[in-house]
Amino acid sequence: MVRLDSGTPVSDDFRAAVSRSIEAFLDHQAPILNDLHPATAPLIERARLFTDGGKRLRPAFCAWAWAAVANTLDLPDAVARAAASLDVLHVSALVHDDVMDASAYRRGAPAAPRQFEADHREAGWRGDPEQFGRAGAILLGDLLLVWSEEMFRRSGLTTDELERGRPHLEAVRTEVTAGQYLDVLAQARDPYTISRTEEGREQLADLVKTVVTWKSASYTIRRPLLLGAAIAGADAVQLGALTSFAQPLGRAFQYRDDVLGIYGDESLTGKDSGEDLRVGKLTLLAAEAFGRSTDEDAAELATLFGNPDLDAAGVARARELIDASGAREAVEEEIRREFDLALAALASAELSEEGRAGLTALAKLAVRRNF
Repeated sequence: MVRLDSGTPVSDDFRAAVSRSIEAFLDHQAPILNDLHPATAPLIERARLFTDGGKRLRPAFCAWAWAAVANTLDLPDAVARAAASLDVLHVSALVHDDVMDASAYRRGAPAAPRQFEADHREAGWRGDPEQFGRAGAILLGDLLLVWSEEMFRRSGLTTDELERGRPHLEAVRTEVTAGQYLDVLAQARDPYTISRTEEGREQLADLVKTVVTWKSASYTIRRPLLLGAAIAGADAVQLGALTSFAQPLGRAFQYRDDVLGIYGDESLTGKDSGEDLRVGKLTLLAAEAFGRSTDEDAAELATLFGNPDLDAAGVARARELIDASGAREAVEEEIRREFDLALAALASAELSEEGRAGLTALAKLAVRRNF
């Protein structure tokens, strides 16, 4: 059992409990894969690698919602294991994300597609190493998705607790997958061309916010909160209040992530800060930059945005153009607005005071971060 502490909403003890839960689950899966065939070893090795560490925010939101409804800070082991399953789901989405974005690194290590590609090259197998890398990563992501559900089911929750939580796990898998597809559609749009009209700028911003709501906000914060609260026996009023808190907070979280994707310290984020520019990732920051820039600056930014060969000087120039447009300040203002909406909803929710304090501290950690 872990005791939660609102002063440190993602404490070392909590992180350790999440890590132990995931490690124990993977220890159970390892001999199953080995019995299938020893050649499956890279799947378990990379499952361990990418589930080791991370911010552990999704399990924390689940745990704190449970505590806020159950009115206790003593988190049972079964609830901790159920919450930890959300990080396995999260890593599944990250692995698939890295395939779609052709990412080079994840959490300071080569991304899964690159690692499977390296296996192919080192062994001298026939065929296309890059295709093999993508295929291996897709299958790893699929396996982690399946395992996340199994880990939840085997967490030790009672039958009633499992039944109350299951609708939220089913919903989050649909929402994040549909959100990913909406993101793929968004990335196919040309922000420079669209942003040259006022109507186009509004459509672009609406599209980005829709993607953020379903790809990120719901599966990062809303569903983890609702899962924990439902396990604890929350009523409809409490679930509604947590949704009102979660959606704006989830958007603020993702907007912060997008800012860090271009301006973040790579040693803290574990990600190349020029990658979002090289792949032309359509975020609120990018949409605002194109929409607010002069025609001349927008045209120059279009030559840099989505250029896979963008070097350090090009990244620096793109940042200058984004800064000159006022986009960064606009996104920071949107983060503040969404954050304030979230805290206002939390203040009126029918939750324990200790739980509310923990959720407030966790909200601040999610939005006011540099990693």
